[in-house]
Amino acid sequence: MGSVRAGTAEAADERRQLVNVAYRLLGSVTDAEDAVQDAYTRWYGLPQDRQEEILSPGAWLTTVTSRICLDLLGSARARREQYVGAWLPEPLPDRTEWNHSAGADPTGPADPADQIVLDESVAMAFLVVLESMTPAERVALVLHDIFRYPFAEIADVLGRTPAACKQLAASARRRVGVARAPVTGTGRAEVVRRVKEAWETKDIAALVGLLDPAAVMTADGGGLVGTVLHPVEGGARIAQYMIAIADKAPGLELLERSVNGVPGLVARRAGTVVTVAAFDVSDERVTRIWAVRNPEKLRPWTQQAGGNH
Repeated sequence: MGSVRAGTAEAADERRQLVNVAYRLLGSVTDAEDAVQDAYTRWYGLPQDRQEEILSPGAWLTTVTSRICLDLLGSARARREQYVGAWLPEPLPDRTEWNHSAGADPTGPADPADQIVLDESVAMAFLVVLESMTPAERVALVLHDIFRYPFAEIADVLGRTPAACKQLAASARRRVGVARAPVTGTGRAEVVRRVKEAWETKDIAALVGLLDPAAVMTADGGGLVGTVLHPVEGGARIAQYMIAIADKAPGLELLERSVNGVPGLVARRAGTVVTVAAFDVSDERVTRIWAVRNPEKLRPWTQQAGGNH
């Protein structure tokens, strides 16, 4: 039972869980996969006797992955200052919506994005709130509230006392607490559908009616494609901007697709996904739009779209 082979097999089985933890901590599939790969490199680099001493390879790997993410979160702040425009988390597709018939080869290597469980803890609204936290708050909240790790184990990740970690999670929770409970899936889907229809028909009055007067739209082009560098504030201004985009991009195809498990819109041009938009909805009106246009963050979407013949 305590053999290295059993421990190695147990370690390999943890990959999905680790990718889920790392994505919620980092907001990037690519960075999450890199962090998990780094953790495995460290695991396989341990001497045999050291591996045998580790009673739970999964707990060891989670601790190491979380520490790697903590370091990355610290350096990410400096990197984001050089980022062109707003930085948004990397959006996740739902593979089942793209490949209805054949689907992907189940025996092939799993795409990291496909290993991430789509639940409320990956909704864009929640990930954006996580971005406002300190790295330590984010780690404490994600590990405790989402993955149910005890504060004694989180203390080992953060190098603080369990009591201090409990305080960090409470502080993080207060930031999340200001967010409202999300609208039900059906209500949200209906609002997003109406936005799509109004956008396609360039009905500015209908768009203004669907947008909260205090709505905010944030776009992320990463300096690689043209987009607004600062958030667009106010329903009327957002509606005007959306109509201007439609005028400038003939042939744009809008699709209703889940974005991080929540109803959203995908814009495709000549078969290539060019924008993924996530929405926050309250009282049947859109309060926030997050539009990801950075092509580096849309790779999982381009792969999915390419497989949907």
